[in-house]
Amino acid sequence: MGKRILFVDDELDVLKVATFRLKKAGYDVANAVDGQQALDIIKREKFDLIILDLKLPFIGGLQICKIIKSEESLKNTPVILFTASLENLQERAKECGAQGYLTKPFEPQQFLDTVRRIIG
Repeated sequence: MGKRILFVDDELDVLKVATFRLKKAGYDVANAVDGQQALDIIKREKFDLIILDLKLPFIGGLQICKIIKSEESLKNTPVILFTASLENLQERAKECGAQGYLTKPFEPQQFLDTVRRIIG
């Protein structure tokens, strides 16, 4: 079984395409469609990488990233922010402790290259 990734996005088309790409590349992928669901899953399961959309229902990706990085048991879990908004993206990623960011729409090879760079 490959490394485990939690992919969080409320856009179902994006979720399906990204999950398909990750699974095809050999990763074990779990999904969440809102911030609260993501936090519930993160507290129950261990992941090698968490990919978070910034604009999520209930709790935004930036806040989830800050929660992950503030928890002793989770703080070393790499996080990639995933968004269509380019506004201050690099600063926002740095602010919450994310290891990287990707923009939508995404180019599949760049998407996988970024994941591989962070978790192999």
